[in-house]
Amino acid sequence: MAVYIFGHKNPDSDSVCAAIALADLKNKLGVKSVAAVQGELNPESKFVLGKFGVNAPELLSSGAGKQVILVDHSDLAQSLDDLAKAEIVGIVDHHKLGDVTTPNPLEAWIWPVGCTCTVIKSMYDFFGVEIPKNIAGIMLCAILSDTVIFKSVTCTDKDKEACEVLAKIAGQSDLKSLGMAMFKVKSAIEGTPVRELVLRDYKDFNMSGKKVGIGQLEVVDLSLLDDVKPALVEDIKALKAEGNRHSVFLLLTDIIKEGTEMLIISDDPSVVEKAFGVAPAGGKVWLAGVMSRKKQVVPNFEKAFAG
Repeated sequence: MAVYIFGHKNPDSDSVCAAIALADLKNKLGVKSVAAVQGELNPESKFVLGKFGVNAPELLSSGAGKQVILVDHSDLAQSLDDLAKAEIVGIVDHHKLGDVTTPNPLEAWIWPVGCTCTVIKSMYDFFGVEIPKNIAGIMLCAILSDTVIFKSVTCTDKDKEACEVLAKIAGQSDLKSLGMAMFKVKSAIEGTPVRELVLRDYKDFNMSGKKVGIGQLEVVDLSLLDDVKPALVEDIKALKAEGNRHSVFLLLTDIIKEGTEMLIISDDPSVVEKAFGVAPAGGKVWLAGVMSRKKQVVPNFEKAFAG
């Protein structure tokens, strides 16, 4: 029986590359494993896999009767709808422990680092397994993406050390150029449906019993989004209504200016000022220095909703 390894809904590069890398490692350790994803690959992930000649994981819509390992998430809202019908045998993640529970003990590697692939690199080391060149390449890209080329507050020395080793294996010397090439692909919005942009890196959270959606679009220049911003606002308004959500927040992150404009659709917009100490105006707010949803946005909102 194969173990299916997959990341969160609306997969980003870490979810995709972590699933592939962990499946490679597990197979080499004698555990038949299949890398999977819960949705279509975004442009950045397609670019990364194409650059290093790695096949995309298979699409997984049901966990019924399967053994699974979760990567890059442990929140029920971000996992398979029928996860309860699967047997979770492992979690490898870099976020806070979510609301997933298991009836049996499991293998868990949950570290306070900037990327799941940093954890998996250490797992290769721990088990004494050599990392293939193409797998090293996609893991390197995932770390550069998740840490915003080391600019994010989530970035740790372990992430930088992992990249140094992975870059040598993958034959990559200019990490800034590689990272910027990825972010240029990520910034490409022309011809992309608005809903696809909203869901490109989107997660739902349970905050004190309220369903809260937080999406993020990272671009090299915020002005690239000027023409589509009104449509983005309308779409997150529709998304909120469709999913009976209390709030939907869309983070428009400028990686050069190192800050985020947050678009706000909420039953109670005052939670934004409560969370960040800045009053929104016209359904949006600029948050200087904020680049990480995981470390700078979600914890602030959780406190605000709890209060």
